[in-house]
Amino acid sequence: MGALSKAILLFAMNWLDAQLTILWIRLNIATEGNGIMASLLNRGEAPFLSVKLAIGALAAFTLYRCAEIPIARRGMKLVLGIYISLMLVHVATGVSALGWHAPATVLTYFVSLPRAFVAFFS
Repeated sequence: MGALSKAILLFAMNWLDAQLTILWIRLNIATEGNGIMASLLNRGEAPFLSVKLAIGALAAFTLYRCAEIPIARRGMKLVLGIYISLMLVHVATGVSALGWHAPATVLTYFVSLPRAFVAFFS
């Protein structure tokens, strides 16, 4: 996977994280863990999304533009790994919110996903 594809994936996961965060908060399923972002969300969805997407876009663009530098390549892998983990948290939140309480099945399924994603980006 090329640097541009990884940057696009990073931005897409950032956008999805923002959308799912708003959904879980508006449904009273979860709260925003970042105090600054929580205060922005209290002001409205537009300020929250604007800041969240701007930060994500800046990070993705910076890591893409510096892709020839080894630390930027490692940083991209690290950030993508963190976002993949965060997506798993969102999935677990959604599964729990929908009333599906089969932790062993869910855990078994999702434990295999990080290895598949790491192999995909290696």
